[in-house]
Amino acid sequence: MQDRAENIRMADKISDFIQRNRKAIFTITGTIVILFAGFIIYLSASDFLNKKYIAEVEELSRRYDELRYYLRDASFASDIETLVSDSKKFAANKRGFPAGKAWSIAANIYSGREEWPQCEDAWQKAAAAGDKTYLGPIALFNAAAAAQEQGKYEQAIEYLKKCVEHKFEFPSAPRAQFSIGSLYERLGNTPAALDAYRAVIINWPDLPVWQQLARSRITAIEIR
Repeated sequence: MQDRAENIRMADKISDFIQRNRKAIFTITGTIVILFAGFIIYLSASDFLNKKYIAEVEELSRRYDELRYYLRDASFASDIETLVSDSKKFAANKRGFPAGKAWSIAANIYSGREEWPQCEDAWQKAAAAGDKTYLGPIALFNAAAAAQEQGKYEQAIEYLKKCVEHKFEFPSAPRAQFSIGSLYERLGNTPAALDAYRAVIINWPDLPVWQQLARSRITAIEIR
């Protein structure tokens, strides 16, 4: 009986609390419902837009596949310029895979035409847009190649370092690390080159080709 009486008193207290604070409770509850509904709408809209953007960038990619063998053919120049413009316009103010892919299309066109400054810029933007996707390290690696073509070795090294350290695994990371050593050699920075080659040996012990290449460069440097 005592337990029952205590339960009744507790129920009365809860009821009294709800009655005294019903406006605040209803307001909080309503706010939570609105926020939850808004979150669901946001997720649905984001999913719809993401699918829409992927479909649009795949169309850009299809156009690139049709033109990729004619990048230096004057008769296709207008179509190519239109594709570059459309890709950059699509990528503007967007992030994620679709934007990164669109920038990479423009970058590949610039690369095919050996327009290295524009190529580097496009790959850099592809890396920034697709930083949270597998495109991030790929774009950084290609930006390094474009910088190297311009003789910008220090800038290329910075791209490669970011590529190697990227949170997404990059299959060509040992190649990127070896390239860092090679670029330091070109700059005459022997200690940094040795450190870069040793990093290949330490971090990728199960890749005999890169192990051998790195060891051969270390030996060549040390016997000079």
